Amino acid sequence: MKTKVAIYSILITLAVLALASCKKIITLDLGNVSGKLVIEGNMTNVAGPQYVILSRNVPFTSLNVYPPVSGATVSITDSNGQQFQLTEGPAGTYSVDPAQGRVGDSYLLSVTTGGQTYTSNSTMPGVVALDSISAKPNYFNTSDGEKVITVHFQDPPNIVNQYRFVMYVNSVQVKSIFANNDQFIDGKYVNLDLQENDTKIYSGDTVKVEMQNIDKPVYTYWFTLSQQQANNPGGQVAPANPPSNITPTTIGYFSAHTTQTITLIVK
Repeated sequence: MKTKVAIYSILITLAVLALASCKKIITLDLGNVSGKLVIEGNMTNVAGPQYVILSRNVPFTSLNVYPPVSGATVSITDSNGQQFQLTEGPAGTYSVDPAQGRVGDSYLLSVTTGGQTYTSNSTMPGVVALDSISAKPNYFNTSDGEKVITVHFQDPPNIVNQYRFVMYVNSVQVKSIFANNDQFIDGKYVNLDLQENDTKIYSGDTVKVEMQNIDKPVYTYWFTLSQQQANNPGGQVAPANPPSNITPTTIGYFSAHTTQTITLIVK
């Protein structure tokens, strides 16, 4: 019996050693490229300051603190030839005030920095009215009274529309990205749940939802980013860059869009 036990012990030891010798160290390439220009530009139909933010990206493994890019020349020109020259302040943030975009007009963004000029064109779609927002029990978690926010609006028939929703809970923007088109809702009255896992919403919370009507290239950017986010739980920045509407290609977007907001105290 002792001999059999000894033999079994030797066999187990040999098996463990064999498995150990087969171990392979795998190094994941998570897109740890840094220093690339990031452009975040918006032109809205609301009178007031319009902003373009310039920064440099950081490695995927670093904290998402993007260093600002100062000293750039930034302008926005509308389809009627009117040019808005943006001024910097604070560092990396460029703005013009007052300014107001118009539905149907196209806008050309020009950013010159480091001896390179980047351009982007975006057309402001028509306004689709956001009727209201409401809160209801979150059916994915009914045990502690958690809520989910629903947006309500009428999608116009026979017109291609794209939407982006931005949600704030108690003045803090949630990380989840909401981008939708009307492929399956054309001409319908829409009750769309903004289902997200970033921030729990309860009675007494103040929720603000911004609805943006965006053009197709901007929709493609946000929708692709939302799909990448879904594959990266915890809200990490995805290693792949979504398709940008900026030339030459860099990280970011320029969006001429309409905007409207509704605020709700959750009951």
